[in-house]
Amino acid sequence: MVNLDRLRLDMEKRLAKDREIHTVEVMADTLDECLADAAVQLETSVSNLEYEVIEKGFAGIIGLAKKPWKISVYENPDVTDLKKKQSEEQMFADDQLTEEIKVVDKDGYYYIHRFDAGLFLKVVNPVGNGKKVAAKEVISSLKRADTISVDENAVKEACEGGTNGEYKEVGVYEHVAAGDAIMSVDVSKDEMQVTITVSPPAAGGAEITEDQIRRSVATQGVVAGIEDDKIKEFIDNPVYNMPYEVAAAVQPVDGRDAYIAYNFETDRSKLKLKESETGQVNFKELNLIQNVVAGQPLAQKMLPQRGKGGKTVFGRYLEAKNGKDMPIPLGLNVKLDSDGRTVVAEKNGQVMLVNGKITVEEVYEVQGVNLKTGNITFMGTVICRGNVEDGFDIKADGNIEVYGSVGNCHLEAEGDIVISQGIMGRDEGTVTTPKSVWARFIQNAKVKAGDYIVVNDNIMNSEVSAMKKILVRGKRAQIIGGHLFATEEISAKNIGSPGGGTETVLEVGFDPEKKQRLMELMEMQSNLMKQLEDVDLNIATLENQKEIRRSLPREKEESLVNLRKQKEEITEQSNDMSKEITEIQERLRELRVVGKVNASGTVYAGTKIFVRDEKDEVKSDVKACSFYFEDGFVRRGKFDATQVTQEVEGPSGYTTD
Repeated sequence: MVNLDRLRLDMEKRLAKDREIHTVEVMADTLDECLADAAVQLETSVSNLEYEVIEKGFAGIIGLAKKPWKISVYENPDVTDLKKKQSEEQMFADDQLTEEIKVVDKDGYYYIHRFDAGLFLKVVNPVGNGKKVAAKEVISSLKRADTISVDENAVKEACEGGTNGEYKEVGVYEHVAAGDAIMSVDVSKDEMQVTITVSPPAAGGAEITEDQIRRSVATQGVVAGIEDDKIKEFIDNPVYNMPYEVAAAVQPVDGRDAYIAYNFETDRSKLKLKESETGQVNFKELNLIQNVVAGQPLAQKMLPQRGKGGKTVFGRYLEAKNGKDMPIPLGLNVKLDSDGRTVVAEKNGQVMLVNGKITVEEVYEVQGVNLKTGNITFMGTVICRGNVEDGFDIKADGNIEVYGSVGNCHLEAEGDIVISQGIMGRDEGTVTTPKSVWARFIQNAKVKAGDYIVVNDNIMNSEVSAMKKILVRGKRAQIIGGHLFATEEISAKNIGSPGGGTETVLEVGFDPEKKQRLMELMEMQSNLMKQLEDVDLNIATLENQKEIRRSLPREKEESLVNLRKQKEEITEQSNDMSKEITEIQERLRELRVVGKVNASGTVYAGTKIFVRDEKDEVKSDVKACSFYFEDGFVRRGKFDATQVTQEVEGPSGYTTD
């Protein structure tokens, strides 16, 4: 049952909880900046903060009449409790101790004092299951030899409900003014402290009251720093014949210096491994790179705060120091936002502190990609001075440059990919870019480029496609096995394998991506047609049964409805595919680039060459030949070195020799 005592107990608990809350006042141009500042001061995250607006800010009009925000901020009490609990649990774990949390019960208590000619009583209620103050005990304490009368009903009422922290008159006594307590007030020479010294009252004398203390202090000219709690504590438990502080100067508070609030981890040793939702750790994902994109805020300068002046007990001003300003440490590829305080990235890359300056590095350089580095995802150019070992991947927003070789890996870049020692994909490795690929050789890999693929040795048993040209150059310059696509040209010295042991297929004169999509669509549509035939057969069977029986069981009727709906969906999907197939076929027919295959050496028997949609299967070895499209057929002509692409513009930003 909820009663007055229970409510009082809850209120006292809430008051104790509120006293633990640490509140700070902050001022900044925007509400977000205020919260970011407070989060730093309270050592927590913005999501854990609660706040009250003291003064609402105003952005101003064309920079005029600008007014900062001022808010009072504190951490969510539930979060504070959780942190406190976790801290206690950690302490107990370190000490290997366990302790039960117990509710502390506290009995009520009371004070009796003689002020002027009256008897005054103050009763404090019990806590928890503590005992209330007994009225009989209080009445007994009040009845002394000099007591004239006691209002017992007032005493009982006070013991039952408390006196709300105040003194209540409950009787009178025979007052002897000559025995009253005597008080003196002393103010320190530096005006920083006020103390009182009180002699105890004699028999029949009155004690010092709160009003007497306040009047005496005011008489000395004290106007600031009066400590109410200490005065009340003195009244409850007087301290005689020794100085007791009742007022102290309001100390000045120096302003906080300007500082930089970083949006990234400045201590690289604190970067942690990524965990999956199940808590598992992939040791290839070391999370060593803090990627940023152009325009992303990286840090913000928190302005210095003005000092808050203090006062002596006489009200004289005590000056405080204002916080010191500081320059914003700008490094490479960063700039200040329009507010003049927020640091943003000018380019994609890795954010870090370099010699104390906020810097965005466009290039991430490693000696090799392996367990030490893990997989690499970088918003810029990646340079690998060694090899990319099997099982490790690189994704880059810029170029990828590998001085060694690439194994069974996945490389993906938005810029050019340059591999000095070649690719050994082991039938699973992939290299993909919308730009161009340069490599010494490609073996058992899938390589896809939006522009050119340039190889200095050979392409073996690989699936290679380029939206422009595939050029194999050098003394050997061979294409052996695999499937190659190029829109404009494929050139090499030798194509195919002697004896035709390995199938080599070359296709030119069309868009390889469109052609691949066309093949996928046609296969998908074929499967849909088979599915549609089955659905039509089932619909026809159920409709025949319904015509004969005039009705179907409920389950079969629902099945018929679902089958008809499925037929509509399949038909709609098929129509959409037919439309896309038609568009791709028209695009391939309209393609102006004819396409050529050039071989300065030998095209071996068994090689299959497609120019546009026409096929030429080489039956016997052909020397120094070019294959091209003319009058609806694949024609062969004498190899003309002047018609072969000799040079291709080098990769953008390529740094290797």
